[in-house]
Amino acid sequence: MSRNLLRSYRWPLLASLLLLSACYQPGRFVWVDDYREPPPTKQEESYVITKGDVLSVNVWNQGQISSRLRVRDDGRISLPLINDVDAAGQTPPALARVVEQKLKDLVNNPVVTVMVDEPQPIKIAVLGEVRNPGKKLLESGSGLLQALSEAGGFTDYARDDAIYVLRKDPGYQTPVRIRFTWPSLTRNEGTASVFRLKTGDVVVVE
Repeated sequence: MSRNLLRSYRWPLLASLLLLSACYQPGRFVWVDDYREPPPTKQEESYVITKGDVLSVNVWNQGQISSRLRVRDDGRISLPLINDVDAAGQTPPALARVVEQKLKDLVNNPVVTVMVDEPQPIKIAVLGEVRNPGKKLLESGSGLLQALSEAGGFTDYARDDAIYVLRKDPGYQTPVRIRFTWPSLTRNEGTASVFRLKTGDVVVVE
């Protein structure tokens, strides 16, 4: 095949690719810099204990009662002297007040503090043009870079300007599509690099 004939094929192909790129319509979305997270509820203002969390329950001046333990699948913890206590669904300060109340008849003026030593990982899904799609467990406070790393990075067909987080915000019937670009994630531009994932988020790479 002659060079002139190759050129005659090449330019229409390039023109077609450019046209397809210009016509790409990702659907409705909000850029991450424009996304405004709904204000937290009173319960969300403090960490809510969940099943599997590891807690430190410290009773002042009562080392034999203080414990480090994991919240069981039934949502409870077992403490010396007072046995089972409901923990899941409560904030650490609220749980501390419950333990203090139960210790009143056993300890003089009990002062209890509860700390979450090992929070449960967040549960998300990563789909689309990644090498290892599927459900992922990430440390609390993880962002998109951690999620994409767990998914093995991009395939050769991924668009570095079409990374989305689908999030179900309270008050919305359908998930909000929050759009990111790879440069904004890696160059610490705007709010992309400080965006934190939550359990239930779905990451989609187009």
